[in-house]
Amino acid sequence: MDDISKELNLDFNKNVYKPLDDTYLFLKYFKQFINKDNIDGIKLNKISYILDMGTGTGIIAIFFAKYFKSNLGLNIKIYASDILLDAIKLSKKNAKKNSLENEIVFIHSNLFKNFPISLKHKFKIIFFNPPYLPSESIFKKKNEKRNFYSWDGGKKGIEIFENFLIQSIEFLSPIEKSFIYFLFSTNSALDLLYAKIEELGFELKILIKTHFFFEDIILHCITRV
Repeated sequence: MDDISKELNLDFNKNVYKPLDDTYLFLKYFKQFINKDNIDGIKLNKISYILDMGTGTGIIAIFFAKYFKSNLGLNIKIYASDILLDAIKLSKKNAKKNSLENEIVFIHSNLFKNFPISLKHKFKIIFFNPPYLPSESIFKKKNEKRNFYSWDGGKKGIEIFENFLIQSIEFLSPIEKSFIYFLFSTNSALDLLYAKIEELGFELKILIKTHFFFEDIILHCITRV
């Protein structure tokens, strides 16, 4: 178990994706680049809304909510969403265990489908550790069928994230730059994904790349003005 998870009081269950190396790569990066003034160079006083898409256990939303709560005067609203009702129930439970139940708003939704209109054009930052493996590689493993929403990114591994990107444009803040941080695997069709990102008007930056077993996991940031 990673040191970050030891700092948080989290429960897990078999129906929800348990944080693994990719999740901790995400959190280690932000633990290094967050302080009382900014997140990765983004001024905190410029941030009003943050979204953790595909929250799972809630670990990413809880990590940021805990940090913000300790810094008085920050008025940053954190939302967390997941397609799985089990994940929403678990992440709510974990937020309560960390005394953060009033700091995070949870939405049960397939991407942005159930988001209220009032959240359109609100989010300055979106975090997403998406399903990114090609469908064929998932269903060859019988033990992965139960949690296929957590792994299956579509035929090429990128289709779910492409749909997310298209929908996200309506929910990103149009004021100054908005940011999406996401992880992806080199086992997916990254060349096609990068082309789609450019087509949609985003600028792409690779932050860190780490090798895990049979793949490289890459943390990206894309921005849109």
